Amino acid sequence: MSTPQRLQELEGLGAPGQWAVEHILHLTLENLQLKRQVEQAQAQIKALEQQGQEWQRQAHRQAAPFRRPPSQRPAPPSRPGRKVGHVGFYRPKPQEVDEQIQVNLDCCPHCQGPVRQKRSLTQFIEEIPVVRPRVTQLTTEEGWCEHCQSQVASTHPLQVSRAGGAAAVQLGPRALGLACDLNKAKGLSMRKTVEVLRDHFGLKLTPGGLALLLQRVARQVQPEYDRMAGPLRDSPVLHADETSWWVGGPGWWLWVFATPTMTFYVVSQSRAAGVALGVLGENFAGALVSDCLAIYDDLNFLQQKCYSHHLKAVSEACQLHPAHGEGYLLQVQALLRTALWLKALQSGAQPERFERCLSHLRWRAHALLDRARPQPQEEKVRMRLWKQRDHLFTFLERADVPATNNLAERQLRPAVIARKISCGNKTAKGAQAWQILTSIAATCRQDGRSFIQFLAKQVRLQPARAP
Repeated sequence: MSTPQRLQELEGLGAPGQWAVEHILHLTLENLQLKRQVEQAQAQIKALEQQGQEWQRQAHRQAAPFRRPPSQRPAPPSRPGRKVGHVGFYRPKPQEVDEQIQVNLDCCPHCQGPVRQKRSLTQFIEEIPVVRPRVTQLTTEEGWCEHCQSQVASTHPLQVSRAGGAAAVQLGPRALGLACDLNKAKGLSMRKTVEVLRDHFGLKLTPGGLALLLQRVARQVQPEYDRMAGPLRDSPVLHADETSWWVGGPGWWLWVFATPTMTFYVVSQSRAAGVALGVLGENFAGALVSDCLAIYDDLNFLQQKCYSHHLKAVSEACQLHPAHGEGYLLQVQALLRTALWLKALQSGAQPERFERCLSHLRWRAHALLDRARPQPQEEKVRMRLWKQRDHLFTFLERADVPATNNLAERQLRPAVIARKISCGNKTAKGAQAWQILTSIAATCRQDGRSFIQFLAKQVRLQPARAP
């Protein structure tokens, strides 16, 4: 006998039978709902297990692209190099020629016979000469000035200090600049820097001596580093980010504050808002671009949160979503991508039409973010964007504000690589030297200036002046 027939027999028993049928139907529906919840929970558990396994693999494979699963690795290009049809590149002809050499072909180099129909081949060969240190024995004088009533001394442009005795053998300004450039701008470790100076330039130095040298140079250029905070506070758009750092042990943080023409690093034991306030000041009027870390929220009024982080959060939520983000999460993703698409059209769009599109985006954002969502992943994404609703479209309201924090992250990347190579700094003095020299090196690179020439000029011993 089938289930419907049995239910009909129970209904024929009167009121007790009807109560039993209703109770059976209620329990059946409840059982189906519980099964559906169990299936969803099992799917979430499976997804979390896969994510945990992926995190374990990443912990053992920290080098890209091997830390990524094969499905997420970018496909290799079909053909290396530039696209077809690009303008060709070749080494330009040198404007200055140091030496001209003529090699005649008087006879065959094999059989010594005569050669006819000779043609000339002209080449320009750029070669690095054998480098050896240029040693200068510098003798200066010092004495007492009766007029100034002070000790005075003669100086020379090659002189960087007045140390004598065991410290009388010193590196000149350009050698100091090269050592700082290799270690701070090019990212070589202390030992690699010492090896390059020894093998290629004949300069003998120990890693410990190089560390002291860097600290001394940093002290000399610290006034320039301190002056960099002024232009940062006056910049219309400023990018900020931070990452963990190591100074003789964990518990330190490396902060970066960047504009298109300047980069400012700060090594601190704190990740609180006070570090950023110390750099920006309490009256920073520009637009601050950052991630969604809470310490940035109250620093200033005008902010833009990184869209790359928003889209990554939506993508991660879709992976854990029972329906893979179908519905609400895909609508939020479409909202963010539409805003990025509108930014790409901002420069050539008519102001009135652009403002209408922006107003529609604001209306759509309110419709998606103002109501709570029952699904956990959807509510997590909604709360993330709802908290930053005032900073969601700043990059569309101001043409000079980008949608992402890529600038700060790009300026952090060399520091992250240096952390992998040298494990940060060993002492607080080394950390201070690192932040000063690396900030100036990055800024020189952005401005197109030579970091070596800048340091060579700054470290020269200035003549003593009368009070």
